[in-house]
Amino acid sequence: MARQDLLTGLQSTGARMTRQRRAVLQVLQESDEHLDAAAVYDQVRARDPRISLATVYRTLALLKREGLVNEHRLGQSHAHFEAAPRSPHYHFSCLGCGRVIEFDAPEVARVVRRLAEEQGVRVRETHLSITGYCAACRSAQGLGEERCGSANG
Repeated sequence: MARQDLLTGLQSTGARMTRQRRAVLQVLQESDEHLDAAAVYDQVRARDPRISLATVYRTLALLKREGLVNEHRLGQSHAHFEAAPRSPHYHFSCLGCGRVIEFDAPEVARVVRRLAEEQGVRVRETHLSITGYCAACRSAQGLGEERCGSANG
């Protein structure tokens, strides 16, 4: 989502655009990574030393509630946040180095549509998170096909 879209999106909810909220939105929009709350706080604090960690948590909760930010549990770690994308994407998290690889999967959208048609449900969110070892970690750790090539890890 473009930065202006995030700002406009928050304003359209009726929420005030405070300097703290603007700073959190800017950090999320400018980041190429999935940031946890502490990383968001660190980056926002570099811009505005007066901001508190509690304010960052409240702002992330508001942005998530309004659909402007997505929260993900990637790998075995705590929550990570990103600006809500325009189109769905999914995540692979490396258990070795923590790298997150985003990927598209049109097949998932087809399954969701079929579920909605067959069961009459309305899907609001779809999450797909896959964990394993990236190619670099597999190579460095000597992880062969017997451990990583199967569906069971």
